[in-house]
This record gives sequence, structure tokens and C-alpha cells, in this order.
Amino acid sequence: MLDVGDIPEDFTLSDQHGEDVAWSSYRGAPVVLFFYPKASTPGCTTEACGFRDLKGDFAAVGVAVVGMSADTVRRQKNFADKQGLDYPLLSDTEHVVVAPWGVWGEKKNYGKTYEGIHRSTFLFDADGKVVRAWPKVRVKGHVDEVLAAAREAFAG
Repeated sequence: MLDVGDIPEDFTLSDQHGEDVAWSSYRGAPVVLFFYPKASTPGCTTEACGFRDLKGDFAAVGVAVVGMSADTVRRQKNFADKQGLDYPLLSDTEHVVVAPWGVWGEKKNYGKTYEGIHRSTFLFDADGKVVRAWPKVRVKGHVDEVLAAAREAFAG
């Protein structure tokens, strides 16, 4: 999994509008990228709406918000439209980011084992370097914790 100090390779994925987004386009400003297991599920909705609700607070310290899952562009669009999510939701159906970044792997739930995204969040500086990583996210209170870290790292 990515760790503090890492600078991941560039990638390009489609957002919920079907438009290509290059990771390198975020260079020059801090960004928080959160990975969620599945659009429109209760925990993912709570987390995504938390980032939506505090997006202005992140912007106040110059931090962009981006979400990513392995859902299709169409599912991301439906999720964004239904929840009023006004930031990019990237679609990684081919696991070009989630696998090498270490957020895709074996999961267990109610005795079933399957492959999926481990809810994770990364805070990057303007040079694309990881300044904080949350590899095992619990939704409750998480967005506030990320905002506090962003303020600590980037507030003037």
C-alpha cells in the first residue's frame, strides 16, 4: 500500500461524466483521494456525503477532493447525481490504480471471502507526495479527521 513519502505514478481514469482525468492534473495543489468499496451503499454514501459537506472547508485550505471506486462510470454518475456529489468520482473498473496502490484485495464479510476495495484515504501535497495515509478507514468521524490533517499540513 502507498505510504507517507510515496509519489505514485501518473494514471488517467474516467470520472462520473465519462471525461478522462489525469492524476498529474492535480499537481500544484494538495488533494485528498478516498477509495470506497461500492457506490450507493450505506457506508460509502455516508463517507462521500461527508466529503461533499466539508468540501468548502477542504477548499479553504487549498485541498481538492476526489473519490474512487471500481464502479462503472454510469454507477458513479448515478451515485453523484443522487447524492449531489460535486467533486470527481473516478472509475477504476480495470484496477489500474486500486491494485498497485494496495487498496484492492481479499475481504471477508459474514463468512464470505471476496476481492474488493479496502476503504482507504490518502492526502497528497502539491508535488503529489503522500503526506498522510489512512489504510483502514472507519467511516464515523473519518472526514473530520482528514480535514484536521489537511489543516495541519496546509493551513498557512
